[in-house]
Parts: sequence; structure tokens; C-alpha cells
Amino acid sequence: MSSAKLIIATNNQGKLTELRTIVAGHVAGLESHDIISAAELDLPDVIEDGVTFADNALLKARAVAQATGVAAVADDSGLAVGIMGGAPGIFSARWSGQHGNDNANTDLLLAQLGDIAPAHRGAQFVCAAALVTPEGFEHVVEGVMKGTLLTEPRGSGGFGYDPIFLPHGETRSAAELSAEEKNAISHRAKAFGALAPVIAERVEF
Repeated sequence: MSSAKLIIATNNQGKLTELRTIVAGHVAGLESHDIISAAELDLPDVIEDGVTFADNALLKARAVAQATGVAAVADDSGLAVGIMGGAPGIFSARWSGQHGNDNANTDLLLAQLGDIAPAHRGAQFVCAAALVTPEGFEHVVEGVMKGTLLTEPRGSGGFGYDPIFLPHGETRSAAELSAEEKNAISHRAKAFGALAPVIAERVEF
């Protein structure tokens, strides 16, 4: 950990791959090898008991920065479906009752929306991205990717609800986009793109 300049507070491999690419691509002087994952460290799990995406992102980043003495970034993200009042929201990863079971979460959501017409299947991915430094500086921003929900999964890329999410202006699901295409428009890319200047200002590389 001695060479790490920034820690990404996630154990999700798909998210880690995306974030490492996005952050390194936005911050001059920061290389992918300067960024490590909290999964590589022996750290206790953080209880995500916040009531917003921003709350949970800050909880995770604070815990890692305090435990390691290294600047940490974290995100909390999920799917907000308009007709469902913004659900699954912060419960997106455990909507089915099985945390991180993408297939079960997706199947349940599709079943719940089974009778809903395409015109009313509007949804958006939301990402809150937080930076916390060991000195106690905190900053959080949000990014959004709007779209609609398909009636069945399409594509094998991405993770989470990507196979049933059709971004606005696209004919392909988020899981049918290449990693580069997704990173150009995703909620996560927008949030961390907005956070990048703050990372560049607050973290020494």
C-alpha cells in the first residue's frame, strides 16, 4: 500500500475496473497502478446505513481514508425508476434480498414492471462520488444517466442492471456498449469526471 496514492473504496470488481479507468483518464499524472482497491486491504466492511447515495459514498470513503491514511474515493450508485418513486434506489444491489445477485435483482424488477407500457418505463442511473482525505477534507458530487427499461435483458457486458437499461439516444442496452462507449456517457463517468478536478487539487501525485 505504500505506493498507493488513491484508494477506491469498493469490493465490486466490475465497478473497480470502470473507476480505475475513469479516474486515471481524468486526472493528469495519475496512473492506473497508483490506484488500488479497498478489496486488496484487510479492512472491515462498512455498514451502508445512509439514506441517500451521497451518505453511503461518504461513509465508505471516510472509513478507508481513516483506516489507511491515504486519500479515498467511493461511490454509491443505483437505479431509480420513475413509476416506482425512485426505487430500487439505494437498495439496488440488494433489491431481491440477495446482495450483489445481479440476475435475481434484474429478474425481480422486470417482474414488477411486467405490465408497464414502454412510455412509462423511464429510469435513470444515479451515482454519488465522494473524495475524503486523511486530513478530513470531503467532497461529493452526483452524475446521472437517463434512459428507459427494456422488457428483457440484452448484452453480456457491464454489470448490475446494465442489460435492461437503454440509455437515451441509444439503440443498444448499456450491456451492449463497449467499455469505452459506456464510460463516455455513464452516471459514474459523469460523477467522477466532475470529481476529478477536486482529486487533482487535493491529492499529491
